[in-house]
Amino acid sequence: MSSIPQHIAIIMDGNGRWAKQKGILRAKGHEEGGQTVQRALDLCLEHGVKWLTLYAFSTENWGRSKMEVSALMNMLEKYLQERTPEMMEKNVRLHAIGELYMLPEKCRRQLEQSIEATRNNDGLNLVLALSYGSRQEITAAARKLAEQVQDGTLQPQAITPDMLAANLYTAGMPDPDLLIRTSGEMRISNYLLWQISYSELYVTDVLWPDFGRTEFEAALAEYARRERRYGKR
Repeated sequence: MSSIPQHIAIIMDGNGRWAKQKGILRAKGHEEGGQTVQRALDLCLEHGVKWLTLYAFSTENWGRSKMEVSALMNMLEKYLQERTPEMMEKNVRLHAIGELYMLPEKCRRQLEQSIEATRNNDGLNLVLALSYGSRQEITAAARKLAEQVQDGTLQPQAITPDMLAANLYTAGMPDPDLLIRTSGEMRISNYLLWQISYSELYVTDVLWPDFGRTEFEAALAEYARRERRYGKR
């Protein structure tokens, strides 16, 4: 096993608690979390990680207050506007997975422009999970296969795990080698349930805005100590 994971997925948790601890608005915590995204991206570039997938906004997050959701969408749009030139400079290719049609039009348009601008870059792949829920993703993939069965182009007994994977938002992407969750919560939160079947898990109590080099390299060191057996022995 390579000592460096080729694909890291992160559940970026703790922005709100970080802000509460400091007695400031939740929006400020999200802004600081946006700065941490850039640190994580740079650390992946430095260590030779090929894929970084970030849980940026879940389907459940739509249930937050309209003010907070609006602030998050505005921050996403601003982040993409400001960081796309830097992605070009650093040869980063942007992807997005999720129910993207639910994003506000301006935000979705900016996302599409940033994805198109970076499509020929061949360095680090940055994947933003936006309006994303893994159960919804798997359900949509199963529905596509069911439609093929219904129209007679696919036999039920011919369905394989690879077929289902090919109909997920992540089709063509490697599964994560390492899943990191910040803030100490011991749950997956409807994130990449199919894709992390054999991922190594690393949970830290550090809140996302405070996640930096020390904790990132601690996660890499822990990953390097693990033996990945995939259930074979």
